[in-house]
Amino acid sequence: MTPESHPPTPDLPAGPDDDARPGPPPGCPAHGRGPGGLARLHESDDLKKLYEHLRAEHGPVAPALIHDDLPLWVVLGHAESQQLVRSPAQFCKDSRIWSALRDGLVKPDHPLMPHIAWQPMCAHAEGEEHRRWRGAIDTAVAATDFRSLRRHVNRSVQRVVNRFCETGEADLVSQYAEHLPMAVMCHVLGMPDEYDDRMVQAARDMIRGTETAIASNAFVMAALDRLTARRREEPLGDFAGHLVSHPAGLTDEEVSQHLRVVLIAAYEATANLLANVLRQVLIDPRFRSQLNGGQMTVPQAVEQLLWDEPPFSTIFAYYAKQDTELGGQRIRKGDGLLFAPAPANVDPRMRPDPTADMQGNRSHLAFGGGTHECPGQDIGRVIAEVGVDALLMRLPDVELSVTEEELTFTESIASRHLVSLPVHFTPRPQQEITQVPSHENEAPAQRDWQIGVNRTRGEAAGGGAGVGDGGAATVAAAAAVPAQASALDAGPGSDAGAGFGVGAGSGVGALPGGESVPQRPVPPPPVAEPAPPRGAWQRFLRWWRGY
Repeated sequence: MTPESHPPTPDLPAGPDDDARPGPPPGCPAHGRGPGGLARLHESDDLKKLYEHLRAEHGPVAPALIHDDLPLWVVLGHAESQQLVRSPAQFCKDSRIWSALRDGLVKPDHPLMPHIAWQPMCAHAEGEEHRRWRGAIDTAVAATDFRSLRRHVNRSVQRVVNRFCETGEADLVSQYAEHLPMAVMCHVLGMPDEYDDRMVQAARDMIRGTETAIASNAFVMAALDRLTARRREEPLGDFAGHLVSHPAGLTDEEVSQHLRVVLIAAYEATANLLANVLRQVLIDPRFRSQLNGGQMTVPQAVEQLLWDEPPFSTIFAYYAKQDTELGGQRIRKGDGLLFAPAPANVDPRMRPDPTADMQGNRSHLAFGGGTHECPGQDIGRVIAEVGVDALLMRLPDVELSVTEEELTFTESIASRHLVSLPVHFTPRPQQEITQVPSHENEAPAQRDWQIGVNRTRGEAAGGGAGVGDGGAATVAAAAAVPAQASALDAGPGSDAGAGFGVGAGSGVGALPGGESVPQRPVPPPPVAEPAPPRGAWQRFLRWWRGY
């Protein structure tokens, strides 16, 4: 057991040597510590560096502070994180047992209150109560038609990209990654009419834990309350309809709260994931060439980014049900613990090389684990995978408009969010939303083999100009073979050939004096070998994408 660090218990005074301890130098990630010498997570502008500093100082479980200097443990180790989420006898998500909350240290307007305060939903429940609520969520997820979902994601891509495709430039964060997931999730839940810029803004605000987070939460909940009331009156087969009609008999409050969990968690996770994958495609030529060359599939690219840039840096929060030990630290009953996928995914004991290729390995912690593992992760994966693939199909020459070093992030305790991703591309016309996303907006003109010359069907419909009307002899000769072959195939009395200007007075097969010219037998056209089925992969992709 390692020496115990400052326990994050508010009623314990700092040690006698704390004041004598030299402070960190300016510029250090731990500079500006709070009471007890603990780092303030909410004041850090580089949480990655701070987490590594805490790992070096305290090991896989480190003490820290959040807003209002409330103490919490941050779980940095991969194994310790697994133990945290898979030990329901020791740790739970019921914040009512949090000592800081019981002691009145958490203000009602605390920025993280929407995440911390106990609410009647599965994310905060345990035991039979959790099984009842989680069962309703799992049933609604299981009822999702993922083929139809892919179709809707493709159509949402068309709608969103149509807003900027003609300009030749865009910000793929604010104009794409932040809008596509919300458009899809509002449809999945059953409230497509609620999707707008205000809903996107409110969802982002809630996750960041800003001063207006509580007002944004109220805006989102009002929309979900309206949806719940509508489904009570008219149950449909959407996500909200399944929750309302589930045998567990959820109340209106329980339904709306669980809709909020699914909406915000899936939206934030997918928006960040989508932006991160697109960023990696644009800044790393090798990554892009692997996608284009088939060495990596889009789902594999998504999983790699779930390792490197998990959508949630931390997930609020677990609480100790009893005195215990984790990662060499003594955890007291009522202590709070942050589950932190970002530092756990790069735990050097599990991943010595943080740049290592993790394709095929799904042991990352991006979606949590244990009984509280994210129920909508497959919905998020579909949105991200189709969203990346369809965008690259629409804009295959998309390029970054700035250098990689100019890209910036905003950080909160919960997530690290790419600010913008400015790109340029060849301007392209809008497409019908029912069309498969493609950069080929117009099909090439089809040729009519029966004419025998480079003429489109539209030209042939113009009356057969140049055939039988004094046109060039080469054109007439070229037309003769397919026309005669058609007449032979059609049999006596057939009108075959008439439509091509072949007949009396046409100048084909007759001399000016009207005498017939002996015709040599015309050999039948060579029988072409049956071509192997073409486009099987494209047909499969078309089916897979829902078209």
